[in-house]
Amino acid sequence: MRVVTVSGTRDIAHRSVTEYADLFAAYLGPLVDGAHCYVGGAKGIDTLALCWLASRTGAGLTVVVPGTVQQQPAEARQAIAQVRDRLAEVVELRAPALDTPAYHARNRWMVDRSTMTIGFPRAERTRSGTWQTLTYTHDAGKPHLIVPV
Repeated sequence: MRVVTVSGTRDIAHRSVTEYADLFAAYLGPLVDGAHCYVGGAKGIDTLALCWLASRTGAGLTVVVPGTVQQQPAEARQAIAQVRDRLAEVVELRAPALDTPAYHARNRWMVDRSTMTIGFPRAERTRSGTWQTLTYTHDAGKPHLIVPV
């Protein structure tokens, strides 16, 4: 079974929700049929992708957060609650601090359990968590798809 990590930028204001839905249809849709997806529980792409996957695919869904769901931003908590009946699992890694190492550990946790990663980073290559996740996937020798936004 294909197991897909979905990762992406939190900074999504530069595109419309419709544009993101079109990107998800083109790049997630064909790869998640019959798959299971790990999605981080952050705002931005995580929240948009989670809602899109829940409403438009039959993919199994697991949300993974570095601490607890209650520590996530309001919009992320709302998205998780909205699709709760579609979730196979919510994994709370319970990191002692919600800092960069905790988010990187969450990303590695998802990639380690996946067969591939689909990342939606900002177009410019930065030291973001999405690029870290894609680099980790690459270094693990796993397939990855980069869809710059």
